[in-house]
Amino acid sequence: MSTFDRNWRELQLETLVDLSLSIGGVRPEEQVVEELLQRAVGTLDARTGLVVTQHSGGREGVARAVAMTASLDAARQLVSEEMERLAAGGAVRVAPARDGAPSEIIGAPMLWQRDLIGLVILGDKEARWGQIPFDEGDMRFLLSLATMGAAAVWTSRTVAAIERDRQRLADENRALRDVAQREGFVGESRPVREMLDLVRRVAPTGANVMLRGESGVGKERVARLIHSFSERAELPFVPLNCAALPESLLEAELFGIEEGVATGVSRRLGKIELAAGGTLFLDEVGDLSLALQAKLLRVVQERELERLGGRERIPVDLRLVTATHRDLEDMVERGEFRRDLYYRLRVVVVELTPLRERKTDIPLLAHHFLHLYGERFGKTGLRLSPAAMAALMAYRFPGNVRELENLIQAAVVLAPGDVIGEAELALPAWAVAGGPSGSTESLEEVEQRHIARVLQAVEGNRMAAARILGIDRSTLYRKLRRFAPDDANSDIDKSP
Repeated sequence: MSTFDRNWRELQLETLVDLSLSIGGVRPEEQVVEELLQRAVGTLDARTGLVVTQHSGGREGVARAVAMTASLDAARQLVSEEMERLAAGGAVRVAPARDGAPSEIIGAPMLWQRDLIGLVILGDKEARWGQIPFDEGDMRFLLSLATMGAAAVWTSRTVAAIERDRQRLADENRALRDVAQREGFVGESRPVREMLDLVRRVAPTGANVMLRGESGVGKERVARLIHSFSERAELPFVPLNCAALPESLLEAELFGIEEGVATGVSRRLGKIELAAGGTLFLDEVGDLSLALQAKLLRVVQERELERLGGRERIPVDLRLVTATHRDLEDMVERGEFRRDLYYRLRVVVVELTPLRERKTDIPLLAHHFLHLYGERFGKTGLRLSPAAMAALMAYRFPGNVRELENLIQAAVVLAPGDVIGEAELALPAWAVAGGPSGSTESLEEVEQRHIARVLQAVEGNRMAAARILGIDRSTLYRKLRRFAPDDANSDIDKSP
């Protein structure tokens, strides 16, 4: 081997090493293409050069050129007769007949996992004594450069895609947290973040969702979040509590009723039809009878229903979100809940963590409800005393977020000044004392005492008391009949 050949090979090897070090990290695709072009033209003494990348589907990526047109179309025209060989991974040499083109061209493919993601093309090799032809060594060297460049471009694109996804997810999660706060679902604990991330992923899919969690954890608010982030967000969200009505009324409420079923009965649309195009939320779905489960299964499977007393099959299009605190799996095994319906409702399951397992959210929720009810009752600027906050943090909240909301609402009403203390929170005596051993009160006794304090605060107005307690007036009457029959049956009711 001559000294010239040895020096030439050493130069090519050094160039490959330098290029690998230069583009070995994560660099933007534009920089990789520019570096590849300069190395190829400079090392092989080409008069012209072109490096161009492409995306899947043939869309042009980045193009850089020296004394040539910098475009994917120009590259394809120069090596059009050899595209098949380039796509297979081989280097080519052609002599274009097109006017203005170099007299001799070599090209190499940028391949990544058998996908052609770019082309490297050089034209007219020059030396001090004039133009000389490219040889096989030049083509092998160019193929090595192109292969290294392809790996660098793929890395650049992968990192860029990851960063775009990260930014998109961050934006979506931020938007979801904003909507969650507007809907009253406040929290920054890990269980809440994980739940919101699952909501963000499932909401756009249209899949049926089942919410699992104890009473009072905020299942309807999560259902509204799913609806808000779905493609159905501009259409109705219709909730129905299956445990709040007897079966005879629940069937009509859910499926609607035809005119003439009974004397004086006019046609009325059910919740399913009212939710057409939007989202139907069925809370406590485990309370449906087997007969109603069968009718609901038809809606889920066939996307149609029949009103009570009717024969017309009515097509329906809706997204179904259900919720329960019951053990549906056990109910399925006992034959109390249809297995086929169970699997169609629980396509995706979202678990809601009880408040006692995410105590770091208690201060956030407490301040949220202080602001909310302070504005509503015209008592802004209220705050919790350190002792009151400590009592809340120590309490286990068997009623979860709903219980905390009702406690804060009542405290706002009862607060004599700007600071809410332990006395206004109406926590069970053992909770204030620091442990269950401090009191022998039953839960019923605690509830009775709390209702009495709220009624006293609103001067006997049962409608206002029911609103503060978070229950309807009929439920309050039932509780009063149980706790104090004489008071419940009296005429003292200052409701408007």
